[in-house]
Formats: sequence, structure tokens, C-alpha cells
Amino acid sequence: MSTPQTQPPLSNLPAKGWLNRTVLGVGLTSLFSDWSHESATAVLPAFLAVLGAGPAWLGAIEGIADGLTSFAKLASGHYTDRLKKRKPLALFGYMFTALATASLGVATGAFSVLAARSAAWLGKGVRSPAKKALLAADVPPGAYGRAFGLERMMDTLGAVLGPLTALWIMQATHHSYRKVFLWTLLPGMIAVASFWLLVRERPIELKVKKSFLHGVRTLPVEFKRFLIGVGIFGAGDFSHTLLILYATKMLAAEYGMARAASFAVILYTVHNFFYAGSAYLSGWLSDHLPHRRAVLAAGYGLAVVTALLLCTGTHSLWLLGGIFVLAGLYIGTEEALEDSVAAEIVPRDQHGMAFGTLAAVNAVGDFVSSLLVGALWSAFGVATAFGVSAVLFAAGAIVIWRVK
Repeated sequence: MSTPQTQPPLSNLPAKGWLNRTVLGVGLTSLFSDWSHESATAVLPAFLAVLGAGPAWLGAIEGIADGLTSFAKLASGHYTDRLKKRKPLALFGYMFTALATASLGVATGAFSVLAARSAAWLGKGVRSPAKKALLAADVPPGAYGRAFGLERMMDTLGAVLGPLTALWIMQATHHSYRKVFLWTLLPGMIAVASFWLLVRERPIELKVKKSFLHGVRTLPVEFKRFLIGVGIFGAGDFSHTLLILYATKMLAAEYGMARAASFAVILYTVHNFFYAGSAYLSGWLSDHLPHRRAVLAAGYGLAVVTALLLCTGTHSLWLLGGIFVLAGLYIGTEEALEDSVAAEIVPRDQHGMAFGTLAAVNAVGDFVSSLLVGALWSAFGVATAFGVSAVLFAAGAIVIWRVK
């Protein structure tokens, strides 16, 4: 005779409405946190140049920081599911990131920039799985798309405001990089306050402590298949800063290098606005369709179209505009729906591990795609580079579509 399953207490279940204080708190936190560190990111290359550090240093700093973020997300995802309360871990991550980012204002050389940036990105990795688990715990499963979509939209708005604010401060302070870095402490601490005051903690039933490898093995089979699709897609999902380089090169012959670069930045700004809008709209759509994965697969399909258009090597400003819009649409759909599908497939008490593993797979994909597409572009041209991306995008879409 089977033993009846114990039901969670009613106080631990999310309310029926999805737009609650936790969703609002996570959204505002993402907006202000991204506003903070994107302001620093916008001026970091120029600041390194002033310190006498070249592109090699920038590449090393970003590579080490990204690697630490991936490791931190994976480890944090494992330990998040073993904690009775996840909120203090996320708060620590936001506080650590804010302080480390502001510490760039007292950096005196490339090594100190490396230390500050790495510390900031370590905090960013620590907070991510806990934040997403708290969000999923306070939202009904039928509203995962809207909740995660709103969070991505607010995060992207912060990414738009950050560079604009940095440019304004640079103009107002006669190009004082240090004042930009010190200013980042304000939005960074507002992010901490928003998370502390608004986000609710819904206690979870603690499971028997298990090893990291055991935690990975016990994740649902369908989630592992989902990760395969995400990984295949990610291997072709090139950094969208390559779009800026692509547009600059394609427009330079007609408009000159300076005007071409300006057009490329404008196009990238348009890209970010569509990115923000599609994150929420795709999430909303996924909540109103029978199969959430279908919207994610459609987003992957838009990526295929984007890559095929890039293969043409177009010099048309209007067609380039369309490419940037499509790229913004698919990346917004991808980021909002990957988290939503993961939350839907995996039980709540394994959400931390699921989000950490998903982030690690995406990080590996980012690393592989950056090397792959860049190398193919240099060796064989844009048609080969983005043609390979299109194939990987299509393969990833097929795998995602087949996930139950």
C-alpha cells in the first residue's frame, strides 16, 4: 500500500496573484543592480587604457570574472537547496557585488581592477540561483513566464540606463572614471534595500543533505534533455557585441568608420529596447499557451532567421536594423523562457540546483560560441561563421520542442 504524500502547508504556497511584492522586489532589484554594474562596464575598457592596460588585460579580466560567476552559480545552486532560508544568501550576493563594483573607484592598476571585477562577478554568481528560487517559490506555476519575463525586462532596462548614466557623469565630471565607479554604489545599495524590504521568503522543507554529484543525478530526466537543447543552442549563441562590430564593418564603406560606429551603437540601443519588451511579452504568451516550450522553440527559430540574415553580409542600414530587432526579440525570449521552463520541469525543492546548472550550461555555451564564431569569421568569413550558428540554433530548437 502506497504512503500518501505530505502536502505543503498552505502558508508555504504562493498566492494566486502573480504580481506581488516579491515579483516587484526582484524586478526593482534587477533594475538597480544592473544599472550599477553596467555603468561600470561601459567605462571599464577606457579606464584600463588610462591605466596602461591593453586588450589582453581586458580579455583576461572578463574571462576570469565570467569563469568565477559560472562556478559561483553552480555552487550556490547546490547549497541554496540545502538552506532553510535563501534570502540572506541572495542579499549577501547583492551587497558584495555593490561594494566590489564601487571599489573600482580606488583601483590603481590592472591587478586591482581584476580583483574588484572578479569579486563583483563572484557575488553576482552567488545571488543568482537563490534569487530565482525565491521568485519561483512566490509565483503560481501558471505565471512563471510573466514573472521571469518581467524580471528580465527590468534587468535589461537597467542595462540601458547604465551606459547612458555613465556617459552623462563622464560629461559632467570632465571624464572622471573614478566618480562613475563610486556613483555605482548608490543604485547598488538601492538594489540591496529593494530585495531586503520587498522579497518574501517562503520556507521550504529541508531534504537530506546530499553531495553535489548526487544533486545533479537526481534532477529530472526531462530537465537534463532540456539542458542538452540549451547547450546546443548556446554553442552558436554568439555575444551580441559582435553585432556592433558586424554593423560597423558593413556600413563603413558607405558612411565612413566614425559614422558607421555611431549607427552601430544606435542599432544596439534599439536591440536592447526590443530585448526588454520581448522578455515580458514572450513570458506572458507562454503563460497562455498549452506548452511553454513552444514559445522558447519559436524564439530559437527567430535566432535561426537572424543568423541566416547575417550570412548575407548586407550593407543595407534598414536590413541591419531588422537584424538587430530580431536579435533583441530572440535573446529576450531565450532568457525569460529558459528560466520559466526550468522552473516548470523541476520540483520547487530542487530549483536552486536547477537554476545553477542551467546558468553553468549557458556560461559554457557563451565561452564556446565566442571562440567558435569569432574564429570562423576571421578564418572563413561571415557566411560560414553565422551559417554554423544557424545550424546550432535549429538543432537546439528541435531538441527543446521534443522536451515533455
